[in-house]
Amino acid sequence: MSDKKSVSTPFQCCRILFKFLLVMVIISNVAITVTALTEQEGTPGREWGLGPLVKRGERKSVVSTENGEVSSVRVADGIAGSYHLQFITLEPNSLFLPVVLHADMVFYVHTGSGRLTWMDETEEKSVDLRIGDVFRLPFGTIFFIESNLEPARQKLRVYSIFANSGDDLREPSSGPYSSIRDMVLGFDRKVLQAAFHVPEDVIDEVLNGTEVPAIIHGVPKTTKKTLWEMEAQFMKSLLGRGGHNFFDSQSNKKKTELFNIFKEKPDFENCNGWSTVITRKKLPALKGSHIGIYVVNLTKGSMMGPHWNPTATEIGIALQGEGMVRVVCSSTGTEQGCKNMRFKVEEGDVFAVPRFHPMAQMAFNNNSFVFLGFSTTTKRHHPQYLTGKASVLRTLDRQILVASFNVTNTTMDRILEAQGESVILECTSCAEEEVRLMEEERRRAEEEARRREEEEARQREEERRREEEEARRKEEEEARKAEEERREREAEEARRREEEAAKEKEEQRRRQEEEARRKEEEEARRQEEEIRRRQEEEEARKREEEEAAKRQQEEAAEREAEEARRREEEEAARRQQEEEAQREAEEARRREEEAERRREEQAQREAEEARRREEEAAARRRQEQEEAERERQAEEARREEKETRRHEEEEEEEEARRGERGEEEEEEEGGRREEEEAREAERRRQEEAERQEEAARRQEEEMERRHQEEEETEEEEQGPYARRRKRTFLKTA
Repeated sequence: MSDKKSVSTPFQCCRILFKFLLVMVIISNVAITVTALTEQEGTPGREWGLGPLVKRGERKSVVSTENGEVSSVRVADGIAGSYHLQFITLEPNSLFLPVVLHADMVFYVHTGSGRLTWMDETEEKSVDLRIGDVFRLPFGTIFFIESNLEPARQKLRVYSIFANSGDDLREPSSGPYSSIRDMVLGFDRKVLQAAFHVPEDVIDEVLNGTEVPAIIHGVPKTTKKTLWEMEAQFMKSLLGRGGHNFFDSQSNKKKTELFNIFKEKPDFENCNGWSTVITRKKLPALKGSHIGIYVVNLTKGSMMGPHWNPTATEIGIALQGEGMVRVVCSSTGTEQGCKNMRFKVEEGDVFAVPRFHPMAQMAFNNNSFVFLGFSTTTKRHHPQYLTGKASVLRTLDRQILVASFNVTNTTMDRILEAQGESVILECTSCAEEEVRLMEEERRRAEEEARRREEEEARQREEERRREEEEARRKEEEEARKAEEERREREAEEARRREEEAAKEKEEQRRRQEEEARRKEEEEARRQEEEIRRRQEEEEARKREEEEAAKRQQEEAAEREAEEARRREEEEAARRQQEEEAQREAEEARRREEEAERRREEQAQREAEEARRREEEAAARRRQEQEEAERERQAEEARREEKETRRHEEEEEEEEARRGERGEEEEEEEGGRREEEEAREAERRRQEEAERQEEAARRQEEEMERRHQEEEETEEEEQGPYARRRKRTFLKTA
């Protein structure tokens, strides 16, 4: 006994701990792990729906499996905000897994049957669901839904709206609900094992299990321990139910009644239809909330009279048939951009009408129209009607109405007294007329849109043409400016080139004049030096002649005295002189050969130097040819100077290149003209040098001839012995 108590006490502590955690999660409306339901649901900023009418085909799929689906819509009234509705469809024998509500949920069972199970603050409750049932679950409630396996196999369809609070129908900011399974399994392994007080393999089996969708096949009621039973055990521990199975039906629970619109008498009924408003008195589950529900059934060719809701926006769902809804803006709304609306609703469509906006719902002549509505009040539904016996206009002073409508009393009496019915009125072909007007408005809107599009297209075309014209004008202006700038640049460049050419020509002319002047000065200086040299030579010659004559006179006596002695010595001297002459001739021949060898080496060096200069000149010419295209016009001005320089180079190199003409013929054709010009210049320099040498040679010959004549005169004076001695010396030399 004591062992059992010691085991149960920690387990109870764990249950208390998890109950506290669950309460904190529910109060804060924060799910630890967001399931696919909340992920797909999104936030209010998601762009889907957000209009006064959402067609059935525009619903957004939240969950879709072979066992059922959940879709949602967001509808907006354009004033207060958006509203969130979900449509839960379960195949026969299917289960919508447990979730925790983040907001109040008010629902209507449209088709099929099943069972709703939920957990309130004190106990678990279950009720059977059937067509026409209406119920409310407050936020923080844990619930799940099972569908029955009926012979007709009809699907269980539940239409629900999720309110932000008990008096605010707008959608919640944190999503409508969270999966209880994901909330439990969001904790890590250590916390779960300590909290549930179970072995580690049990926790591993649960954590490692595959994720299941929100809707599954119905759980069989067997004794076999399955994953679902294990989760049920976790939930029992969470909720503090020691021996209760969440998936077992309970026969000993307190009965909870749902409101069924088909079992209750309508609040209003006539030959044109009926309407019912569900209040807290009819449905105790609405206590603590200001959410109201109403159902309207319009027979063929009838209308819910023009009225408005002074307390709340009305959210409607078409349950059966189809109809037209006409909404009129107030004057204040019109100033704010609100427009009158008319739209056709079919089964499954959702529509919203803001408060203080007069409306009228109409059925077609060939079918009835049934719709369900939600509003934010559970007080007695007192819409303000404009027509019929319940018209608000009948409560006003007639004279005030006459002044307001600017009509006669008779006309106003007929307007107020003619209609004998109230609330739901006969209106044959009203819906058809609304359709016709809607089509006309649509056609007018399309025509207006088309006209606007055409006008916009025309304006765009004109704008495009203007832009093209402007662009073309700018291009032409830019081209003209560019052409002017180019011409100015070309003119400036031509002017600059002309100035440079003129400067170059002037410089060339100045250099030529300077060179001519320099040559003239050099020639004059050379002539002066030549004249001075000749005068000096003439003076020297005269002095030598005088000295020679003097020496001859002085030596005459000596020669006469020695003549005898010389004759004696002549024979010995002659033999000695012959030997010396022979040696001197041999030495002279050797020196001549050495000089000849040196002259050949010098000629080779000069030829090599000439070839090197020629190669350098060819390299320079190639460089000049590459630059010739850029300096073509400047080259014309420098050509004369270059030709003069080439002529000079040719005169210097002609002699060296005469022996290499065969090699020169193999050079490039492009350099032949420059080479010929260089050779011509060299030839002219050589001719000039030869002329100068010839003149010098003639002058030397003339001087030598004069000197020889003087020597001959002197020899004649000295006698035959001196002439013979000189001939011997010359022969030896």
